Amino acid sequence: QVTLVESGGGLVQPGGSLRLACTGSGHMFSRYTVAWFRQSPGKGRDFVALFTWRLRGTYYADSVKGRFTISRDGARNTVYLQMNSLKPEDTAIYYCAAVAYGDSAYTSPDQYNYWGQGTQVTVSS
Repeated sequence: QVTLVESGGGLVQPGGSLRLACTGSGHMFSRYTVAWFRQSPGKGRDFVALFTWRLRGTYYADSVKGRFTISRDGARNTVYLQMNSLKPEDTAIYYCAAVAYGDSAYTSPDQYNYWGQGTQVTVSS
């Protein structure tokens, strides 16, 4: 059993930055692939980025490449999403998700069985 807690959302102006954090607790969390998804009103949950447990690989949606960076602090059981050059279209609820093992192909929300509560990110002037 894994519990995920997100933090770091808020209101930011276009071009600004935010850092989200996802802290996991539970047995052998280091062997979980962790991803960030986002959901806008009336839309499905879209893949943003993931960090694989085995090779520490990072993968991004095309819409955020070059602007967002996912990283992991094993000592703190925390995965971060650094978001730079934010755009109004980045506005959404951001969720972190985890699955035991997993790999770079895990970009669908259906492939994850543990979820955080979500944190709101609003990009607006």
